[in-house]
Amino acid sequence: MEKVKLVEKVVIVPEKLTEKRRIFLSNIDLGLVAYQESVSFFDPPQMSFSQACKYFYCALGRLFVDYDFFAGRLVPSMEDSRRLEIDCNGAGVVVAAATTETELRQLGNLTASKPEFKQFVACLHEKGEEQMEITHMPLLFLQLTQLKCGSLAMASRYNHCIMDGVAIHEFASNMAALTRGEEMVVVPNPDRMIFKARNPPEINHPHYEYSKATETDDLYTARCHDTTIEQSSLQHCHTHLIHLSRQRIANLKKAVLRKGRLKNCTTFQVVAAKIWKARSIAMEMHDEKTSTMLFPVNVRKMVVPQAPVGFAGNALINGFARASVRELKEEEDYVFVKKVQEGIERLDDEYVRSSIDWLEVNKGVPCRENTFSLVAWWRLGLEQNEFVWGRSKCDTTVVIKPGLVFLLPEQKGEGGLNICLELPENQMEEFHRLMMED
Repeated sequence: MEKVKLVEKVVIVPEKLTEKRRIFLSNIDLGLVAYQESVSFFDPPQMSFSQACKYFYCALGRLFVDYDFFAGRLVPSMEDSRRLEIDCNGAGVVVAAATTETELRQLGNLTASKPEFKQFVACLHEKGEEQMEITHMPLLFLQLTQLKCGSLAMASRYNHCIMDGVAIHEFASNMAALTRGEEMVVVPNPDRMIFKARNPPEINHPHYEYSKATETDDLYTARCHDTTIEQSSLQHCHTHLIHLSRQRIANLKKAVLRKGRLKNCTTFQVVAAKIWKARSIAMEMHDEKTSTMLFPVNVRKMVVPQAPVGFAGNALINGFARASVRELKEEEDYVFVKKVQEGIERLDDEYVRSSIDWLEVNKGVPCRENTFSLVAWWRLGLEQNEFVWGRSKCDTTVVIKPGLVFLLPEQKGEGGLNICLELPENQMEEFHRLMMED
């Protein structure tokens, strides 16, 4: 990225000596050994960039005393070399400070991921890292960038196996509090033994949300999020943003609740069902194909015992809804809202345990065939964080990877949602038409 200039790159370690320990990774974690990238934007602060960096570095040193596992590295498990676990060895986190010639206004709508966002993680990638073993890589990279107009961008690149979006929100809240000189909001608890598989495993449900692993699924090589659809169908794709106003969402709810066919439905359920139907049809999938939509569900309070407050691991299990493309074309929308509801309702303690046991036996990955994942990003509330240099004005993913659809908050805060996804232009036109169709 020619516009980006690296100011400095440092390794931040816990400011105090931490306990040498290893942390078990659950089967949920091990299905997410992949790096995720996001970026937050801030208006010009009332301080210099060097001051902002100083506050940032200082806060991180304190933060990694409690988040020592984020400053560690992945290693083969001592009990089973086919698994990974975290070695809390204090190796540290890579942090970069950079400047760019780009101005905030040039980026347009900050909600929509775009190629220009890659500059905000440009200093966090190393040449040839695609072939590096995951055990050699830091678990977290951070980049603070000053734009030409004085605005700031803070980007993160982290290994998803360490924690999910809920835990990342708490991590960001703690980071923000420490930059302000305040105490952490919540103390992290990285113990994920409550999600350990049963011995012997008990698989009591069919788990359509997973596919069996293949020989190409190398646990020890750095990789991006596995795509869940055929790559050939996504050639010449562009990232698109579709806005659903509060009124449009209200109309969708009203339509599916008409005549008492459903007792109730949430915004997520009705929007998810509409996206599932519209995307499957727009992609011109064969009528007899089964289309599956995955959507992460937080099971912290669904398992027995419940996950502790501050649980810093992965506790999002994929709910799913599936139907033939013919059904999606012919049935009324309320049918698919009901399938989404059923996908959430089936996730009780026993189903979660069965899911973890299925992964123990089959070493699987999220379902790949005719599948996409819908991520409710807007629920995380990342834009509520107040750092010493100001409140985040927008938080979004750096890129939209094939097979992922994001639900993002609208910047105006008027109760609407933005749908962000990648599709070829001709399919995108049909998707948009179907989303707006009554």
